[in-house]
Amino acid sequence: MIGGIFGDLTRVRDARSARSSSWDHTGRNADPWVIAPGQTITLADIQGPGCITHVWMTQDCRRTVVDRVVTDPDYYRKVVVRMYWDGQAHPSVVAPLGDFFCLGHSLVNSFASLPFTSSVRPEQAYKFGGGAALNCYLPMPFNRHARIEVTNENDVPYRQYFYVDYELYRQDLPAETAYFHAQWRRVNPTSSWDPRVIVNSPEADVANLEAESRANYVILEAEGQGHYIGCNISVTNFQGTWWGEGDDMIFIDGETWPPSLHGTGSEDYFSQAWENQETAFPMCGSTIFEGRKPGYQTSYRFHLVDPVRFAKSIRVTMEHGHGNHSANDWASTAYWYQTLPGVPFGIPPVAERLPIRLGDLGVLPMLAPGTIPAHPGGANAEMQSMSARHRQKVADRDAAAAAESARLWSEAQQWSQENTTQARDVRRRWLGEA
Repeated sequence: MIGGIFGDLTRVRDARSARSSSWDHTGRNADPWVIAPGQTITLADIQGPGCITHVWMTQDCRRTVVDRVVTDPDYYRKVVVRMYWDGQAHPSVVAPLGDFFCLGHSLVNSFASLPFTSSVRPEQAYKFGGGAALNCYLPMPFNRHARIEVTNENDVPYRQYFYVDYELYRQDLPAETAYFHAQWRRVNPTSSWDPRVIVNSPEADVANLEAESRANYVILEAEGQGHYIGCNISVTNFQGTWWGEGDDMIFIDGETWPPSLHGTGSEDYFSQAWENQETAFPMCGSTIFEGRKPGYQTSYRFHLVDPVRFAKSIRVTMEHGHGNHSANDWASTAYWYQTLPGVPFGIPPVAERLPIRLGDLGVLPMLAPGTIPAHPGGANAEMQSMSARHRQKVADRDAAAAAESARLWSEAQQWSQENTTQARDVRRRWLGEA
């Protein structure tokens, strides 16, 4: 039997390939779905058995500031991706859109790992809310049903293009099938016994044993049987020095300290050394490199050939600075496979997900009403007329935009329903059902 990651390509399988996408159902080229503020829409609703093999997304979000239309810099944290398997009431995947695809801080950049990639135009790199083409190649099996949703927790609409590629099977999946999971977490700021202590100084060299390790940043806590396959971690560095040197500690099946897997430093866990580098390898690297965007780092590590297996539970942690002395903004997305059912988990509200700005937003500031000094002598008749004309123009523009947004949102809902119907039809035709 031919093995390896490409071995399956050498065998013919009894399966049917299909896709759910944002294609224009009128046959024209208006392919993005416009997702209204505060609304949830289904991207894929598929009956099993089957497996999602690839997800591609690209998107944009604009808002009007004064008279300029600008990119919303935070929308990658305002849109939430959820995935449900086999009729579970709670999702197995809950993460902000950007962080799910390994882009933290609502920043974009090009990178290529084995399970995730991102492609951006050079002028968009390291921009908050910039344009990016995002891919996930992790297999997502399901026996009875799969549903993928996005929720726009913004106060303005955004546009979403997408592909969800999948396979259908005739026979149920084996009983030992493990289901894909992903969870986002954030602690801002992390606790610290003294954030003034400098990393790698003699004063930072404290013992971090059983009691002290409970202050570690928690990447994942899960119950059940499965295997952890990696994470990305985004750090906003307040301290101005190296944020790392925190050991990874992975506790399996309820064990106490020392854990079965104990590391030697943050950069070591990400398979780098001497701090982080601007590299993006198949299993490890940086998607956002603080050498290019001072104060911001997103690193990833995937255990695709060395999964961390657990029979009952797992707790994946990392020190924030050796002995947990650094106080920074940490956020992470953990990825794992496990049997169902899993323990339900959620996500913090949008206000607690927004990235921290260390520099210019790239958005025009708008002074609060009453803070602008009055014009000397007051506004004359012409000034008042022009002011009224401007207000009317803005009101007309906003009304037209709201009407068009409502039309496009209604259209997206209709196409979502049609995609579900199409997925049912594909399965029936393949199985030869009436």
